[in-house]
Amino acid sequence: MLFSLLLVWLTSASSWASQRVGHSGLDQTGANASTFWYENIKHNGISPFITNGKNWAVFRNVKDYGAKGDGTSDDTAAIQKAISTGDGPKLRNTGSYGATGQPAVVYFPAGTYLVKSTIKSAVGTVLMGNPTNRATLKAAPTFSGSYVIFGHDQLYSGLTGFYHGIKHLVIDSTSVAGSKILGLVEWGVSQNNILSNVMFDMPIGAAGHTGIVTPGMCSGLILNDLQFVGGAVGIALSATQYHLKSISFKNVATAVKITSLVQGTGQGLRFGSCSIGIDATSGGLGAFNLIDSSATNTSTLISSASSSNTFGSLVLENVLVDSSTVKVGGTTVLTGSIEPGVSWIRGNVYHANSTNPKPSNGQKMLTSRPQTLVNGTGFYHTVVPPTYAEYDIAQVINIKDVAKYPVAGDGTQDDTANIQAILNSAASGNKVVYFPYGTYLLSDTLLIPPGSRLVGEAWTQLSGTGAKFKDINNPTPIIKVGNPGDVGVAQMSDFVFTVADILPGAILVQVNMAGGDGKPGTVGFFNCHFRIGGALGSKTQTNCRTPQNCLAARLNLHLAATSSSYWENTWSWTADHDLDGSHTVYPGTLGGFLIEAAGNGTWILGSGVEHHVLYQVNIHNAKNVFIGLQQGEAAYWQGTGNTLLAPAPWSENLRPSDPDFSWCAATDAQCRMGLYQYITGSTNLNIYSSGFWNFVAGPSRAMCTSDCQNSAVLYGPNNTKMLVYGLSTINSRNMISESSGLNGSSIVGVATHAANSGSVFEAFGTGVVAAYFRNV
Repeated sequence: MLFSLLLVWLTSASSWASQRVGHSGLDQTGANASTFWYENIKHNGISPFITNGKNWAVFRNVKDYGAKGDGTSDDTAAIQKAISTGDGPKLRNTGSYGATGQPAVVYFPAGTYLVKSTIKSAVGTVLMGNPTNRATLKAAPTFSGSYVIFGHDQLYSGLTGFYHGIKHLVIDSTSVAGSKILGLVEWGVSQNNILSNVMFDMPIGAAGHTGIVTPGMCSGLILNDLQFVGGAVGIALSATQYHLKSISFKNVATAVKITSLVQGTGQGLRFGSCSIGIDATSGGLGAFNLIDSSATNTSTLISSASSSNTFGSLVLENVLVDSSTVKVGGTTVLTGSIEPGVSWIRGNVYHANSTNPKPSNGQKMLTSRPQTLVNGTGFYHTVVPPTYAEYDIAQVINIKDVAKYPVAGDGTQDDTANIQAILNSAASGNKVVYFPYGTYLLSDTLLIPPGSRLVGEAWTQLSGTGAKFKDINNPTPIIKVGNPGDVGVAQMSDFVFTVADILPGAILVQVNMAGGDGKPGTVGFFNCHFRIGGALGSKTQTNCRTPQNCLAARLNLHLAATSSSYWENTWSWTADHDLDGSHTVYPGTLGGFLIEAAGNGTWILGSGVEHHVLYQVNIHNAKNVFIGLQQGEAAYWQGTGNTLLAPAPWSENLRPSDPDFSWCAATDAQCRMGLYQYITGSTNLNIYSSGFWNFVAGPSRAMCTSDCQNSAVLYGPNNTKMLVYGLSTINSRNMISESSGLNGSSIVGVATHAANSGSVFEAFGTGVVAAYFRNV
């Protein structure tokens, strides 16, 4: 049975043998490279909030800047020019335009682009090729530099490294000898970034060649749909957390090398002819979940440092191998596969209503997955992000190029009615709608009808405004995906959902519909993010001096009971700082995600939900939910010294799904802080890699020197079939709290930081729990 599953898995994956031939993308549809619609469509995106922004060049074809792509000409300077050119004398890598005012898609038509020194990216840049015939950036034999691409803007630290992208490319170092190169991509970034459908082609057996280097002090969310061939290391991880999804490694000496990682999930990793799959011998690993993965001709699947049960935790599920082992401290602790229906766990395991962990040094435990969430092999459903490369350009509508319904995207004009008319027509005609970069103002609810396929550009902004969303007692969605009972296709890629004003009645996105075919991704959101405040073009940047005067929105996302949706790479951010200036911002958004989807499946992969007042993620009366990774932080102004204690400033506007913090003492500022997960009345929940961090707290934003929040998560008594794998915290006293009554009454700290103290990460003490089970 296991051999058959392994064969099915490998057969269904992209052929490793073909990865050095043709360099075709994951979205192989038979479309000719020259017909990729995005390359040929009219590009009229603008940057609305900078001087002369209507003339800003968003789309930049590198051949228009002098690149040849013939494999022999030196294209380094031309590529750099395409990236760095600003407006007049001001270059994009000088900080002249802020972090959100200089969007650019630097596009590589099919070809081979020879580079002789490091290409340096800038904030707001997406380096992109044709997904049907990926362009190659090839390091010359005489290459000089530590990286082929320095993937983040060096004006920003890794923790503020937002708005970067690389997709649909091949990066090739096969002509560079030995250890002359440190990495193909330096990826010192945090949230709101995309690295997807990229192949890293390195010389087999070469020392010193690493595909991706994350150099510490960064907080990324996901790396997805990547391929690595050859080299010494595929991915070198040093970050707070990462979700690694659908990644193949062939003839890589060490596929993943973890120097420092508090929390991570590997989902759909495929190791072929590697010496080591995952090397965590540095001792800097908190917890890692390896699920739905395979290894062939790979002697060691995982090698970890000798560790206690409170760090270096491991969970393996549906891991199919021919002969690989797991080693801890050099000792083999597992040989062979982990079959479906079983979890192999090393670390502290908690069961509901018990404050005593059951340490596991590597034991198999019977577990389960809801059938709704998995495919025929028992693996969780995953989706390749759509590019619509199979669509002819005649099937794609530029939202700004419909004469009958003029749309501005200039952050000033109200575009609601005309966008709605275009979306209705496009959905009925099965057409893709392309939104060139800009800020599209919405003064009324925009309905995304069944049949919709929407594509943004370098994080196109959809921004709410107006009286419709200001009524605090009448929450109203800015964007509504279908109506209750609707089924069909609704997909969105490369957007930022935001607000142009302080809108206490706004729900940025509400999803009501489900996929008509019952498969995930039919209703899907890819590289879509939420931002409240902190950027030019919104009154939340200039008018948010105190949270009680800045009830900027009620919710970022509401997944209604009738919905079924798939989310991949999502950052739900209430701003803790100004991206484009020096303002200090204190937005007071009530909540991040409210998940009430009641049965048809919800999949969330690589999510960050931060700085909301009452909760980051609230799962209420929901069913069949998979979370692959959730990262979060409380609002920085909450904590010791704060007098605006949760549920304030929303005390008079709570709904039954909202926590009221009645379990806290009236003046306990460390208790009355936004929860990371609040789960009540829900069933069939499978949650992986919950990483919850407190670095600073209180109005003065003082650094936490000890636990500065009382409870990270609160699980109600009425949840069933709930499996939580790998939960890590920084500076939370109670990692997991349970309540024995409604709305958190009679809570007990089940898993405490003191009982699960892990290794130190960047001078902060961590807590690590390998698993928590309820009614399994």
